[in-house]
Amino acid sequence: MPADCISYKETNYYTPLIIDYLDQKKEVKQLYNRFPNLTNFKAQFEEKQKSYTSAKREVLVSAFKQQYENLEISEAVLKNIKSLSEENTFSLTTGHQLNLFTGPLYFLYKIVTTINLASALEAKYPDKNFVPVYWMATEDHDFEEISFFNLKGKKFKWNSNEPTAGRDAVGNLSTEGLEEVFALFSAEIGGGKTAETLKNLFKRSYLEHSNLTEATRFLANELFKDRGLLILDANTKDLKAEYIPYMEQELLARVSHKTTAPVAEKMKEAGYVVQVNPREINLFYLANGLRERIIEQEGRFYVNETEITWSKEEILKELYEYPQRFSPNVMTRPLYQEVILPNLCYIGGGGELAYWFELKEYFDAVNIPFPILLLRNSALIETAKQNQKRQKLNISQADLFLKQHELINRKVRKISNIDIDFSPQKQHLQEQFQEMYKLAEQTDPTFLNAVKAQEVKQLKGLDHLEKRLLKAQKRKLTDEVTRIAELQNQLFPNKALQERQTNFSEMYLEFGDKLIPFLIDNLNPFEFQFKILTLGE
Repeated sequence: MPADCISYKETNYYTPLIIDYLDQKKEVKQLYNRFPNLTNFKAQFEEKQKSYTSAKREVLVSAFKQQYENLEISEAVLKNIKSLSEENTFSLTTGHQLNLFTGPLYFLYKIVTTINLASALEAKYPDKNFVPVYWMATEDHDFEEISFFNLKGKKFKWNSNEPTAGRDAVGNLSTEGLEEVFALFSAEIGGGKTAETLKNLFKRSYLEHSNLTEATRFLANELFKDRGLLILDANTKDLKAEYIPYMEQELLARVSHKTTAPVAEKMKEAGYVVQVNPREINLFYLANGLRERIIEQEGRFYVNETEITWSKEEILKELYEYPQRFSPNVMTRPLYQEVILPNLCYIGGGGELAYWFELKEYFDAVNIPFPILLLRNSALIETAKQNQKRQKLNISQADLFLKQHELINRKVRKISNIDIDFSPQKQHLQEQFQEMYKLAEQTDPTFLNAVKAQEVKQLKGLDHLEKRLLKAQKRKLTDEVTRIAELQNQLFPNKALQERQTNFSEMYLEFGDKLIPFLIDNLNPFEFQFKILTLGE
């Protein structure tokens, strides 16, 4: 089963910020603490060990035990929960929304990267324990983003009848209404061993659990329990009680805004796209089917678009008595994670790392170690048959990432029996006009504009002829062009990265229970390359 790769830059799907980070350019170095290599983890766990107490470990272990009460716990999971009590145990964390049936394929890549990172660190530092953690984004409220998955070009969407969908934290949503999705999904995948496995997984996850948090925890546990993955819902009173001092600072001192806004401005000045613009208060209020922003005006605190209001003293009383009613947003969730976990590294996609880069000065201000940031593995999975087609069409792996019109034009030029590149003729024409410019200057300089106009006209004429000839050759090579387009459309559904469109179930139907072990074997967290994986040989 061969595995090859190309640089992230070659794919044209990654921002300059991420490319510069991977290249460790000086422009980005002030935005992070340590670059992800095996050696740097030693300093990271030494720093974390000084700030993370045994009391925090007790709270965390208790939370995990409660959340796993109704789940089948593997030996690997049980061992990892117990090991968190020990001061030489550290977590490695990835986070993801509660997408229906995992959503896009990169859900698997995030978790596999995290699991493989734990294995690599255990091999390097055998006197330490490293636990992979999946942080469920149970407090997110963007229902539209998580309510569907794509399979074989079809969209399977959950139309929830719950009135709070889109306003409440998604983890609280009832799984009612998913029977319809299950029926459509079952009809689509048909029969057979792998299909029945997938149907059973969907049914046990969503039709036998009452809310989305429980359903997602069950699903992720079924997929990765043998690998020791711990699944955390941080939306609990005990865990949020650990975060109270930082939420109080956020309410009264606006620490996140004061530290991140200047960094965002510097990033813009450096030419980078800023992923998230911080608000003055980066907390939500979470209660009674509602998750809404907290704002402050003239000394009073309000829940946006509601009648809920407090004085300073009243909101602090609410915070200390009911910390579970306060919910961090995208700017403060990372700090919450690092406060309650003995964490060394966050594993995320390019967009996630982009907003983490805004946060280092915030972490420094509140004296919490900033974690190592690791770009998750990315991959394109092709079948052996697709790989053979690509080779027969003489398409390189890098070619696959070209825009389709560019790929086809390049291939038509390459396989055509006539030269469709008029660059030499254009150059010859330009050289001739240079002589005409000299002649015009010597005789009547007012003719220079006329000569220029004629040059432009003739160059446009050559462009037009080149395009017509290319179009004619495409018609002659219709079969070749069609096969190229079909192959690329299969591997890049909706002309986007496969991992951002395709659900894992589509791959599971093809490869069955070999899929996850294959990813574990072929994705290296320290490779920093985009993988092309051929599965099925």
